Amino acid sequence: MSVASAAAVRSASGRRCGVGSGLNGGNKFLMMQRRDIVTKGIALSVCSSLLSSSNGDAQGLERLPFKADGYNFWTWRGRRIHYVEQGEGQPIVLVHGFGASAFHWRYNIPELAKKYKVYAVDLLGFGWSEKALVEYDATIWMEQVSDFLREVVKSPSVLVGNSLGGFTTLFTATELPELVRGLVLLNSAGQFGDPNAPPPIEAEEEVGVLSRLLVRPIKEAFQRVVLGFLFWQAKQPARVEKVLKSVYKDPSNVDDYLISSITAPTADPNAGEVYYRLMSRFMANQSRYTLDRLLGKLSCPLLLLWGDLDPWVGPSKAARIKEFYKNSTVVNLQAGHCPHDEAPEQFNAALLQWLDTLEETGTGGKSAEPSLQAV
Repeated sequence: MSVASAAAVRSASGRRCGVGSGLNGGNKFLMMQRRDIVTKGIALSVCSSLLSSSNGDAQGLERLPFKADGYNFWTWRGRRIHYVEQGEGQPIVLVHGFGASAFHWRYNIPELAKKYKVYAVDLLGFGWSEKALVEYDATIWMEQVSDFLREVVKSPSVLVGNSLGGFTTLFTATELPELVRGLVLLNSAGQFGDPNAPPPIEAEEEVGVLSRLLVRPIKEAFQRVVLGFLFWQAKQPARVEKVLKSVYKDPSNVDDYLISSITAPTADPNAGEVYYRLMSRFMANQSRYTLDRLLGKLSCPLLLLWGDLDPWVGPSKAARIKEFYKNSTVVNLQAGHCPHDEAPEQFNAALLQWLDTLEETGTGGKSAEPSLQAV
């Protein structure tokens, strides 16, 4: 995810896409640019967010059993939200990436639950949560996770997020610091702001009357055709298997469980429309929420568990985050975009060690650097 990791977005790819403003400047090539954004954005989001599999090392770990009907449900603003809950102790909340679900943490929940109270929540529109026909924006998931902490967890927690989930947990930690003891980012989505970029233009100011009446409807119709086809293609089991095998170092890690966990939620009648809204609206408007802006408001210890082999969100991003936010620790893992599922033993060990430092130094203090800096 990715989300994924995951357009004026630099999520999974780290590549920034945007649409020019002004009728004579940007709209001349608006449809061509948007087609390029849509095609590349979907390819990246599908590839990067679906990196959830077991590897040889994971075979010895306890795995969360797959339940077709899900685990627990919580009603949020009239919407059905799915989550997993296991263990006792200080709470940890796990948030998946673009296109994934709570089951993405299948090798982590049982291990972490031996010492902590673990929650894994499906973001609205993903997994077993409702495929709500709403306007998707970064704030909607931040508000969902914030309310989940208030209404379900009811205690200060450590937030852990991958790709899109990483960006969501970072946003939440800045808005609800009193309920976040620590933050862990895994190959997080989001981009740093460009100081030389012009200020964002509001949608109604961006184009004139002609564009609103003619160009915009044509653009949206084109997007629906392209995204509809790509969604249909992306949810085919054979296609999912092919994409996964093209991005996994070891193709044997792509199993039937993984494929089924990805394709099952796409059977929802609203899944196609949700996909369209995510890709055409949310993914095209992330530039207003920048990492530097959010990190500037963060106040808790930060751990960056980074898969150095991620072809889209490499280790240089983790290094830049650490340089910007000093109260952070980087642990580099030999894994791709989703190290928690690709290298779960390494991920679990590194996370548990860092959590121990939180207990030793106390909430809100600067966490000690763990001895394990690279795995």
